[in-house]
Amino acid sequence: MSMPGAVPPGCSLPAYARDLVRMHDAVIGGGRPALRPREVVSRSWSRVLGLGLKADGLNARDWLGEDELARRRETSPLRTAVADLRQVLGGMSHVLLVVTDADGAILWREGPPAVRRRADDLGFFEGAEWTEERVGTNAIGTAIAEAAPVELLAGEHFEQGQHPWYCTASPVHDPRTGELLGVIDVSGPALTLHPAIGALVETGRRLAESQLWRWHQQRLDRLRQAGEPLLTAGPAVVVDDNGWVASSAGVSVGDRITAPADGEPIAVPGLGACLPERLAEGWLIRPASTDRRVALDLDLTRTPLLTLQGGTAAWRRPVTRRHADILTLLHCAGPAGLSAEALSRALYGDAEHVVTVRAEVSRLRRLLGALVDTRPYRLADGVRMTVRET
Repeated sequence: MSMPGAVPPGCSLPAYARDLVRMHDAVIGGGRPALRPREVVSRSWSRVLGLGLKADGLNARDWLGEDELARRRETSPLRTAVADLRQVLGGMSHVLLVVTDADGAILWREGPPAVRRRADDLGFFEGAEWTEERVGTNAIGTAIAEAAPVELLAGEHFEQGQHPWYCTASPVHDPRTGELLGVIDVSGPALTLHPAIGALVETGRRLAESQLWRWHQQRLDRLRQAGEPLLTAGPAVVVDDNGWVASSAGVSVGDRITAPADGEPIAVPGLGACLPERLAEGWLIRPASTDRRVALDLDLTRTPLLTLQGGTAAWRRPVTRRHADILTLLHCAGPAGLSAEALSRALYGDAEHVVTVRAEVSRLRRLLGALVDTRPYRLADGVRMTVRET
């Protein structure tokens, strides 16, 4: 998805920034502005006004604290990409490079001392949470809310204190699952915005996602080398902690199965009931019985409850209403399945929520793994499902 620029072609940056401030004052004051807000800005302001935030000044900032900031940095999947992002986006005068987590909390911030000091006065520092709910319309929070790249200039920010700034942000997603991991942002004084900033931020996003994919493949390669000698004794699968398949023998299970847990049986299409066995960096999955059938029962009569039966493996777990809706739609679709676009239309009424759909199905596949197939989304061959609604 390309980065939509904040400045129309041919416009004078200083003049347009002044017009945006006048637009902000008119809209917030209940008047009719000469310049209408862009749709992305209008949607964000509607959300923010509904939250009761104030536009004249700064709203209260939340700070994680040193211990929590250190913990989130250590566990962030983006930590390995920060050095490369510095190479691409760092070193530019008058700008800040910011990387957040999926909650909009700033984990890393770099830039010239003078710009950092100005940002400190704004509460734009490491450990601060920059969601729309906390600080109003801003590129980081609005990119999270819109699930899309966002560039904002001057008066497009909700808080007047942010008007001297521009910000350009792009969400970073897990290339395996589509799940949001964080946001890359470049911010600086409003009158230093350059048309190339958006392209640079998008380059940084692609770099981060490609590095995450390489890291994933390298880990699977190591696991494959360690696990392949164990696959000679019959049908089995070697997977990582999230159920991604490194290698298999005697069975075709696609790219992912249910995420294993120590001592907990799982059901795998073609293998039936399995008891995961721990390896150094993953799991060995072998059938625990000769019964290879898998059955699902979805009870919608109260809180959605899913029961799985696969040979000797059985469990019952509550599922979210959204996951229950997805399973019901896949059950009704039958072997033909549904594309991400079709599932988006069925769930949200349009095809504009594909990223959200992919993330939801990814979370569902962490529970069910290869029982839910992809391309298109459907229940896997050999999985029988019943739905009880009354």
